[in-house]
Amino acid sequence: METKSAVTDDTIQFEQKLQQPKSTRKRRIIIFAVVSVINAGLLILLWTQLLTPAPNAGNGDNSVVDPLKGHRPPNFTLAALSTKPGATLTLASFKGKAIVLNFWGATCVPCQDEAPMLQKAWPRAQSQGVVFIGVDFQDVQSDGLSFLQKYGITYPNALDTSGSIAINYGVTYTPTTYFINKQGIVVSSIPREMTATELQNGIQSLIKQ
Repeated sequence: METKSAVTDDTIQFEQKLQQPKSTRKRRIIIFAVVSVINAGLLILLWTQLLTPAPNAGNGDNSVVDPLKGHRPPNFTLAALSTKPGATLTLASFKGKAIVLNFWGATCVPCQDEAPMLQKAWPRAQSQGVVFIGVDFQDVQSDGLSFLQKYGITYPNALDTSGSIAINYGVTYTPTTYFINKQGIVVSSIPREMTATELQNGIQSLIKQ
């Protein structure tokens, strides 16, 4: 009788060992399924966010979250992009003028696309008392001058070789454009390539102030 009982106990323990991996596998399958569902949900959320247009993007509104808005922009004196040796350009020298300040780079494709539009708008803006100023970000003078010549740019431009002025303005992308009113206050900015409508709206807002 004792031998039979021992055999029975061994059999029960063996069956329990056989059943244990099945239970473990089942739990692993459940955990894997839950994690998969969570990951799928996160991916769907990320994709939805990527497809959601950024505020004010493409709607002609110049307003962006900009720490300079409502404040005076940093003054600067830079070497003018000019064939005249020693020429400089100082923002403060345009005091009392409405200013469209455009940061650009010679190898920046959006800047290349934007340049003809700026030059086309410049003569009319100038006749309305608005000054265009370009700041070439981290280029050598020869590249900057070649850019101006290629696109026929006639408004004043300066060379920010070190990029320190752009950093002071918080520029993180070229082109970036600031609209500064006659009182010397930044009223809006566009941290990307502008449309013609955005440029004209920005100019008109400066004229009305």
